[in-house]
Amino acid sequence: MIKLLIVGAGGFLGAISRYALSGIVHRWVPGAFPIGTLCVNLIGCFLIGALMTLVQDRKLFTPEGRLLFGVGILGSLTTFSTFGYETVELMRGGESRMAFLSVAANVVLGVAGVILGRFAVKVLGV
Repeated sequence: MIKLLIVGAGGFLGAISRYALSGIVHRWVPGAFPIGTLCVNLIGCFLIGALMTLVQDRKLFTPEGRLLFGVGILGSLTTFSTFGYETVELMRGGESRMAFLSVAANVVLGVAGVILGRFAVKVLGV
């Protein structure tokens, strides 16, 4: 039961963070392209790369810490379900080119974010 509470608390924090960050970016950069979702996904990918490097290489997190940060906060922060929905809606709205650009940017830049997060932890010697 305690594990569910840990994940739930992290999920709450991640969800409100996702909502706030995505909204801020959408207000800064209006338009059809889902830039808020892209930014949140990139931040989440970077953070999960850094976190899992700290977990795997440095053994800095307890199992509960991994649940809180990896499953709860970051699992709720990264928005691939929203990403899928927005991609479909772009296609349904005749914006196939924008949908393709969104998919490519999220996948390529997301993977790069994970690599950069891992690199940053190793370079900083955390």
